[in-house]
Amino acid sequence: MPESNGRTSGGRNPETHVIDFRAAEQLLAARDPRGAVKLLDEVIAAHPENTAARLLRARAFFAAAQLRPAELEFSIVLEREPDNAFAHFALARTYERANRPDQARRHFRLAAALDPNPEYLAAARFDDAS
Repeated sequence: MPESNGRTSGGRNPETHVIDFRAAEQLLAARDPRGAVKLLDEVIAAHPENTAARLLRARAFFAAAQLRPAELEFSIVLEREPDNAFAHFALARTYERANRPDQARRHFRLAAALDPNPEYLAAARFDDAS
């Protein structure tokens, strides 16, 4: 028999995971990254191949200043989507916050090469000799 929240007592269904994903987006927008991570943990446990959920969880980890888990999630996204400019840019920001400038520069430049977004180009600092 369904519970009052629409979930069956036997477990979660795909629709619930979509709702959790959307709720996690809202939590991240409302500056509750830890709440977003909790929701996304269940989504990713059920759908480990879901790159969008992993990217959102990576952003939530970054917002919560959990740099190592953010790095891991952004790296998984890039293994699956090596041409994802945003993931390169976000991984670069993660490296930058972790005081790893060489790795940050590499991913800033990859992001800018994949997408000439002005923010990516500025961060890439192609005019620097290094």
